[in-house]
Amino acid sequence: MTDAFEPAPAGPPETKLTATKQRWAREGRFLTGRVARSGEERLPPGQHLVRDWPVLDLGLQPDVPTTSWRIDVDGLVDHPASWNWADFQAQPQSHLVTDIHCVTTWSRYDNGWDGLLTRDLLAMVEPRGNARFVVMHSYDGYTTNVPIEDFAAEDAVLAHSWQGQPLSRAHGGPLRVVIPHLYFWKSAKWVKRIEFIPADRLGYWEVRGYHERGDPWKEERYSEE
Repeated sequence: MTDAFEPAPAGPPETKLTATKQRWAREGRFLTGRVARSGEERLPPGQHLVRDWPVLDLGLQPDVPTTSWRIDVDGLVDHPASWNWADFQAQPQSHLVTDIHCVTTWSRYDNGWDGLLTRDLLAMVEPRGNARFVVMHSYDGYTTNVPIEDFAAEDAVLAHSWQGQPLSRAHGGPLRVVIPHLYFWKSAKWVKRIEFIPADRLGYWEVRGYHERGDPWKEERYSEE
């Protein structure tokens, strides 16, 4: 259910990929009907392992140099933040290793990330009691939504580096969100704004037939409507 806090932006223009993935949602493509538990099975249902890291986008790869990059954290928070690249790098930095799972059925194990843990960000901005969801906005116009509990996962991170190297532009550099326990479309590339809101507001893929939450172990690929 969307809220009246602010209408969802139109986002990037429709592309052949957009049309294809909307058709997959209508057809229920890739669904196996099997449910697994995170922690008991490492590979979610319907997934296959890859060694490379496939590049998927909406036909736009914004070129955002760190000299002009900025991120805003606002909405229902007591201490909004607006950081340039130097400000962001001055925040507490952490390293962690996670698996990632894409709704297009590939998974990749043991990805090393460096960046600011979302839990550290939450401690700084202090979301208000009525903040229930988070919307991530990207430089290409993309948006995606998650419950605040998913954003606050202990292995979620605002990542600037992968495997010890700065994130490439193709993979969302200079900064992307990584929420490993959800399908990877929830991990917004080229993030520029993180907004805390009181009620759910669907993002780019969610209004096009994809699940509001996206748990890989429950095969929450597509909307149940």
